[in-house]
This record gives sequence, C-alpha cells and structure tokens, in this order.
Amino acid sequence: MSTEVLLKGYLIAVALALLLVVLAATNSFAREALQTLTAMLNPLPAIALLPLAMLWFGLNEASLIFVLCHAVVWPLALAALSGFEAVPETQRLVGRNYGLRGPGFALQILIPAALPSLISGLKIGWAFAWRTLIASELVFGVTSGSGDLGWFIYRSRNDLYTDKVFAGLAVVILIGLVAEIVLFRSIEKHTVRRWGMQK
Repeated sequence: MSTEVLLKGYLIAVALALLLVVLAATNSFAREALQTLTAMLNPLPAIALLPLAMLWFGLNEASLIFVLCHAVVWPLALAALSGFEAVPETQRLVGRNYGLRGPGFALQILIPAALPSLISGLKIGWAFAWRTLIASELVFGVTSGSGDLGWFIYRSRNDLYTDKVFAGLAVVILIGLVAEIVLFRSIEKHTVRRWGMQK
C-alpha cells in the first residue's frame, strides 16, 4: 500500500505543480503569487502538516496524500519555474512568431526547453514524497495502530528486532534506488541526453 499511496499523492502533486507553473508562466500576477507561496510553504516540513491533515480528513489515506502533495508541489514548482525563466528569449520569440499564447506556448515552447529542470524537480519531489511517506506512516501507524513500511519499522523497533529495522530501512533505500535508476535515468536517457540537452 505504501507505493500505491505514494503514486497517488505524487501524480496529483505533479499535475497541480505543472498547472500552477503554466499559469505563472503566462500571467505575471500568478507568477508573483506562486513565488510568494513557494517562499512561504517550501521550507515547511510536510510531516508538520500531518496533525492538521488528520483533523481535516481523519485517520485515512487522504491524510497521507495531503502531506505527500505538500512535499512535492513546492520543490517541483520552484524547479519548473526556474527552468521556464531560463528559457532563452530567442526560443520565446519563435513561439510568439508562430502565434503561440498561454497554455499552448507553455506546452510547446517552455516545457520542452525547460525539460532538464523539470526532470530534476521531479526527482527531488519523488525523494521528498518517499521520505515524507515513511515519516508519515511512522506517526500515522502509531496513531491508528496499523500501517505499512513505516509502521513495520516502528513496530520492529518497539519489539527490539534490530534486524527487521535494518530490513525495513534497506527496502526504503532499495525502492528509492529503483525509482532513480529505472525510472528517472531512463527518462533522462530517452529525452534530455538523447537530444543533447544534458551530458
């Protein structure tokens, strides 16, 4: 269940972050608002919102998804916005000369040009989401008396099973490595490296 909740929260957060950044890239007021929100909320640890999420949504999956979204949205939005702002003016002029405006301009000009920054933001967001999920499950599991990987680690610690604690930590590391090597390196290999945008 850990990875299922992680994927749900991550995908929702990615969609939300991209929507916010596309709006910010095409509207100066939205850009200022996003920069302010990012400056305010990005330093706030996602796990600190878990008590609030539990008050709002109760002891269920929605609470975990809420904190996962917070963990991913702001670092991804920051990386994507930085990538968009670094797009050369020449490429922007090409898009405008073709009559591209608004979301179409962002989808056809800004996103392809800012792809290295977007992939970097996706990797950072994934790492934040994964560690937030494990930390949340530690707290969530203690509160509800059940859980998945985080709860397994916590329960093993209470039972003084050091080997099981290490096994749980090894699984956390292994899943992180699989995501990095299988998913993100494959995306980089078939996009930004293949296109000469990154060495």
